Amino acid sequence: MENQNNVTEFVFMGLWGNKKIEPLFFFLFLLCYLSVLMGNIIILLTITCSHLIQQPMYYFLCHLSLMDLCYTSTVVPRLVRDLAAARKNISYNNCMTQLFTAHLLAGVEIFILVSMAFDRYVAIVKPLHYMVIMNRQRCNMLIIMAWVVGFWHSIALLLMVLNLPFCGPNKLDHYICDVKPLLKLVCKDIHVVSILVIANSGMVVLAIFLALVASYIVILYNLRVRSSIGRQKALSTCSSHIMVVVLFFVPCIYTYALPAGTENKDKEISLFYTVIAPMLNPLIYTLRNMEMKIAMRKVWSKVVHSDLK
Repeated sequence: MENQNNVTEFVFMGLWGNKKIEPLFFFLFLLCYLSVLMGNIIILLTITCSHLIQQPMYYFLCHLSLMDLCYTSTVVPRLVRDLAAARKNISYNNCMTQLFTAHLLAGVEIFILVSMAFDRYVAIVKPLHYMVIMNRQRCNMLIIMAWVVGFWHSIALLLMVLNLPFCGPNKLDHYICDVKPLLKLVCKDIHVVSILVIANSGMVVLAIFLALVASYIVILYNLRVRSSIGRQKALSTCSSHIMVVVLFFVPCIYTYALPAGTENKDKEISLFYTVIAPMLNPLIYTLRNMEMKIAMRKVWSKVVHSDLK
């Protein structure tokens, strides 16, 4: 039997459903989005306009900032617009586009974080072979792999959703088009599909997170033999990355590792990886990193001097 699809648009129910507080959250999320733009653009300009771009760690950080910019831009502008709109609707095609784009960019970001962890692992566990292992060709290959894996994850998810019948309710209990709220509107048994979604998203994210935790346990173990100064510098870099990983992965695991039918705080928790993490990442990587601070001063002093001339 062919799948019926009578739904041409979806209507977002939003975050809290309280019209009175929506103007307040409109300005709050607009401010958050401007902070994401400013913070990540500063990191991109600082790294690309300085010698830091030659170092693998900052090369990956540059790509991470770019992903934060793109990922947040697929979610927050629509959220801000909907907070000011009387009707929060999105067409079926635009919904599928947002679903694909958001999961593609999130998938790429996850594997950039994996690449950053691998970089720190090699730097601390195999310091003598670091420049040979983490050459620019391998760094480029890791970024390409991140895009390939992100694409296959998102296309598999999209094809799964496109084959589902939406034949009645169109009120989406979320502020973005995501797979779990969409599954609640499907007019057939979603037990098998829900398991596939958990396998495609939840279990993958959980497995990657556990692998990252294991890698950092090995890194911390190997820091014992380092000098006090070397240990302090390595801990500062690693702690920044661990904070970013926890901030992004833990909410993702909570959101995607549970079945679609369960009642939980998915849409509230998702704010951590759609808004809060991209906003805090520039602060985490700059406030605790002396190299970034020095490079930032040099780059912006050049900008000021060139403007004066």
